[in-house]
Amino acid sequence: MNENNPIKSKDPLHGLTLEAIVTALVDYFGWEELGQRIEIRSFVIDPSVASSLKFLRKTPWARTKVESLYLFMLREQAREQRN
Repeated sequence: MNENNPIKSKDPLHGLTLEAIVTALVDYFGWEELGQRIEIRSFVIDPSVASSLKFLRKTPWARTKVESLYLFMLREQAREQRN
């Protein structure tokens, strides 16, 4: 790898912070739908990005679900752009 031609990761999550992922999901789905899709208290009861991040950083299964939903959202957005 050289400075003029860096190797790009094929992982769509590469370089993204958990905060960026949660924020994008909230912007796309809204808190209510997000709480229906992934049933965790920080999405349903008094939702906030800060409380969600605190929970997700300590709870691997929930973080995995959030990352999976983010990848689903990216596919949906790509599909919408093609139509």
